[in-house]
Amino acid sequence: MALRQTSVVLVAALIALAAVATSLTLGAVHVPLGDVVDALLGRADAGPLREIVLQLRVPRTVEAIVVGAALGVAGVLLQGALGNPLASPDIVGVTGGAGFGAILVLLAFPGAIALLPVGALAFGALAGGLVLMIAWSGPSGGATGRLILAGMRVAWPYFAVGFVVAAVLSRPLDRLALGDDVAESLGVRPRLIRLAAVSAAALLASAAAALVGLLGFLGLVIPHLVRLAGGTASHRFVMGASALVGAALLLAGDTLARTVLAPIELPVGPFMVVLGVPVFLWLLRSVH
Repeated sequence: MALRQTSVVLVAALIALAAVATSLTLGAVHVPLGDVVDALLGRADAGPLREIVLQLRVPRTVEAIVVGAALGVAGVLLQGALGNPLASPDIVGVTGGAGFGAILVLLAFPGAIALLPVGALAFGALAGGLVLMIAWSGPSGGATGRLILAGMRVAWPYFAVGFVVAAVLSRPLDRLALGDDVAESLGVRPRLIRLAAVSAAALLASAAAALVGLLGFLGLVIPHLVRLAGGTASHRFVMGASALVGAALLLAGDTLARTVLAPIELPVGPFMVVLGVPVFLWLLRSVH
């Protein structure tokens, strides 16, 4: 089993590395891989190719890596905390809130496009917070059912906090999967763990939406794919592998969006659906 999990992580890392190389070389202007390496190492001569690599593609590639990893980990957190295999960032209203915030900024301040990520991040976090307040009210506050029903560049600190909290929660979520009574006997407080997990997922998903828009589908599919490939539900493994797979998948979709009709750049969202739906249907068939 350990060999199988190591193999999954290694394959995911290699695919992610290939996706990075593809993202840096392909686009409206093809940049040979050797020139990319020279630019990254500071050996390239000043000129258009060097500027394309360093000023355009490296930042975009880094954003795709972080956002893909964040959505993958957010899905793991929500599915683990809620015990619901269909949980995703949408379930806590984060993506809807972020979309509303972005549209509100465009309507209220059409000349201030720079405020769009701020609005998306603020309203995404607000939506997640409101859902948590509703879910935690009443005598059965914090129960899984209430959480599920309630949910029906500024961003970087949020990514950092979300990833750190996710790493801390990996073992408590494993114990939570055994049931609330067993988890409590092992020293875990189920309500507190669910609150922390959903809060971290909301941070990651709202920060992701602030940067690239609504891509919650990744958070639904990736954890299932990783569990099936690794043969385990260990959150320590699933989180790490989901981060790698999420980064690779989003990089692949972004590269397709930039190259299919180059020099026209298409939205990455539809490509995520094209890549994700077949995977999701395959997962459904494999499970049933």
